[in-house]
Amino acid sequence: MRILERTVYVGPSLYAHFPVIRLELDLQALEQWPTARLGPAFVDGLLAALPGLAEHGCSYRAPGGFVRRLREDEGTWLGHVLEHVAIELQNVAGENVTFGKTRSIGDNRPGVYSVVYEYAQREEGIAAGELGLKLLCSLLPAALRPAGSVPEDWEWESARDDFIRYAQRRALGPSTASLVRAAEARGIPWLRLNTQSLIQFGHGKYQQRIQATVTGRTPHIAVELASDKEETNKILASLGLPVPRQELVTDAAGAVRAARRLGGAVVTKPYNGNHGRGITINISGEDEIRAGFEAAREHSRSVIVETYVGGDDHRLLVVNGELIAATRRTPGHVVGDGKRSIAELVEAVNQDPRRGVGHEKVLTRLELDAQAVLMMERAGYTAESVPADDEVVYLRSTANLSTGGTATDVTDIIHPDNRDMAVRAVRAIGLDVGGVDFISPNIAESYKNAGGGICEINAAPGFRMHVAPSEGTPRDAAGPVIDMLFSPGTPARVPIAAVTGTNGKTTTARMLAHIAKMAGYTPGLTTTDGVYIDGQRTVEGDMTGPVSARMVLSDPQIDLAVLETARGGLLRAGMGVSEVNVGAVINIQSDHLGLKGIDTLEQLAEVKRVVVEIAKDCAVLNADDPNVLKMSAYTDAKVICYVTMNPAHALVREHIRAGGRACALEAGVNGHMITLYDKGSHIPLLWTHLIPATMEGRALHNVQNAMVAAAMAFSMGIKLDAIRHGLRTFDTTFFQAPGRMNVYNEHPFKVLMDYGHNAHAVGVMADLAQRLDVGGRRLVVLAGPGDRRDEDLHAIAEAVAGKFDHYVCRRDDSLRGRDGDEVPRIIAKALQARGVDRAAISIIPDEQTAIDTALRMAQAGDLLLVFADALARSWKQIIHFQPEGGVAAATARIELPPLEQTLDEAVVAAMEGVVRDERGLRFEREESD
Repeated sequence: MRILERTVYVGPSLYAHFPVIRLELDLQALEQWPTARLGPAFVDGLLAALPGLAEHGCSYRAPGGFVRRLREDEGTWLGHVLEHVAIELQNVAGENVTFGKTRSIGDNRPGVYSVVYEYAQREEGIAAGELGLKLLCSLLPAALRPAGSVPEDWEWESARDDFIRYAQRRALGPSTASLVRAAEARGIPWLRLNTQSLIQFGHGKYQQRIQATVTGRTPHIAVELASDKEETNKILASLGLPVPRQELVTDAAGAVRAARRLGGAVVTKPYNGNHGRGITINISGEDEIRAGFEAAREHSRSVIVETYVGGDDHRLLVVNGELIAATRRTPGHVVGDGKRSIAELVEAVNQDPRRGVGHEKVLTRLELDAQAVLMMERAGYTAESVPADDEVVYLRSTANLSTGGTATDVTDIIHPDNRDMAVRAVRAIGLDVGGVDFISPNIAESYKNAGGGICEINAAPGFRMHVAPSEGTPRDAAGPVIDMLFSPGTPARVPIAAVTGTNGKTTTARMLAHIAKMAGYTPGLTTTDGVYIDGQRTVEGDMTGPVSARMVLSDPQIDLAVLETARGGLLRAGMGVSEVNVGAVINIQSDHLGLKGIDTLEQLAEVKRVVVEIAKDCAVLNADDPNVLKMSAYTDAKVICYVTMNPAHALVREHIRAGGRACALEAGVNGHMITLYDKGSHIPLLWTHLIPATMEGRALHNVQNAMVAAAMAFSMGIKLDAIRHGLRTFDTTFFQAPGRMNVYNEHPFKVLMDYGHNAHAVGVMADLAQRLDVGGRRLVVLAGPGDRRDEDLHAIAEAVAGKFDHYVCRRDDSLRGRDGDEVPRIIAKALQARGVDRAAISIIPDEQTAIDTALRMAQAGDLLLVFADALARSWKQIIHFQPEGGVAAATARIELPPLEQTLDEAVVAAMEGVVRDERGLRFEREESD
């Protein structure tokens, strides 16, 4: 049993609309061993290791359902078991995940399963799958256990606790997690910006950030003051607030002298410590003071000695000038029964199901560590001592929950004077979110009468004790913080549009972003050639996956996002957002089939359908594509908008008559009009010949792209005049749309460059070449990606066969598993098989050489269509082309060897830059820059 492949989906994907991990698991010989056949020992051992599995409902949707599946009939297969184990391990670590799905991959791969399970944190989810696999292997009979699957010294309990600690180091802390939950409850999106607790709430220009419970609005000076315990004490004292007297010391002797001056019992603590580390309370003897100094010195160069204030330790939480919660904290302790030792009492306390490792649960396990030993020594005890009945033995000097303390909510009984005192103290320091550590013998009585003192003011106070107290009412500590950052009615989201399809998605996304910019927005755009912010490219490369989506939504400038979404990103990692306002699918055509398990158009449609499945406001669908049209049954968007170039489309007609939204192409006296329909309204938008990108309406594929962009813009609430202006000012220059129908007219012949790399895209451009007025010949440079099937390359050849006077066949720079001349040779053979004369075909594998050769072949009045791969390089080559040599380039041609033979001298010569004309003369090609 082994994992063949692992894929981590960060957002909506083919498998779920939330983060999941997919394992391709090969059971090998264990395919013949379902759980019932493995016997009770396996099942009982599994349930003993993870008792929480007994609560899994599985397909029975009731607690105990999974156990029933394990035992009944043949049982269930180990892929399904691994799914549940990976989920439960994350639950044990404190995460709340439930979803899983396991399916056999198919008859052609027996024993191989697709195991999908939800995760909360990426690394934790991966580790859960790996640990789960080890656990299952360890429970197998020795004869069935895969060799090397379980280390010899491996122990489940130790591995489980190590996993919990590993998970918690990567998980959001309790305070940050509570803020995230509060944001989610208010519909506010969030992004984790690092591996710690830096969180962005909201998108684009509406974003607010937090680090733990410090917000982007927390003044830096206030945080510095709160960290300076001495200065904080002085400021509060100057306002008449109750604080203990204190002195700052740098050595043990100074601590002893300071304690004498202060008089009575004292407290030693680090000058700038936190979480109660290094604090020693209620000490008076010289040896104790020296020991307390050394304990504090471990955490800070300087140490504070202050008067000891008797009473209970309270944490008072103030948010935005209001007391939100008050909690009494009790240090970690055990209560004697006169029978058991302290060590036994600690073990009994840790049996409380509310206690776990670190922040795993409401309470943290007690530990008999060095601090506990010190506390016991001060009480005259050791771990083996037996305290009297009802005697309290403290194992910590401070009451932090992270060290085993307990918390009791006292918000309802705090005296108003104490409430006002806490608010004044936090305001005095300048914090928007602050925690007041207040010692009081009775929080229900005013400090003016009962006494007490403020020990510290905390920036970034923890919320765990308030949201999940050991006793008392849980308080919503996080909600007021989110309400402070996003007051009611304040926007948190930017409009998001996502567009996908086989062809046209880049141009459509660019059109939509341009329309938005003309409408006054600052758009963020992701495309196959980079990330653009307000029209300027900030990152270069194929940026159509979830990483680029996060990039755009994290940018503080943008107020609208347009996400080109490609098949590759959806299959590799899913989408980068959980929902979009408008999702559009332009078409589903044969491309990338046979890769990543996607073999049919129907499967490809299922992958791309995710974009409209998560559309919230509108799903824009190409009604002329049957595979796209079917997607209308899979969206929960408020509105479906159909796009059609067929004004007689029966379904669209009925949709319009029912008041639905649509964008149709209608014929008129002046040409074709893009027309919008919505709620019974008929809205003529723009003549197609007025859109530069359509080449006066001849480029029908860009007419369709413009219609989709217009429908998306309309559905996002952009005004009609802005849509018209955007379409009329968007052209297909290399600057605005690199590699998308770029035209160069400065040579005696016309050059048309496009990125088309599948049969549909190539066919669309070939058809456009037929519609353009050409006085001379039509020439084409074409290729196909090396990772496409032979049948896909044949389809590319078929799309252009008979439409050009000469064909130059090349390959891409990246061979993608093919031999050097294999792709162009396959295309050339396919062209000849479809009736193209061999003399009209040239095989020149190198892209630069192929383009240069075609440019030299072109004569005045010709049209040269170049399908390019390296777009910037090819465009430079086209615009900087200069015919040179004693023989006119127009008369040059490549000598083509027989197609059934390998590359011969003529092609090698062509690759070296040597071109021969019909009379045998030769000249050298100059390298383009």
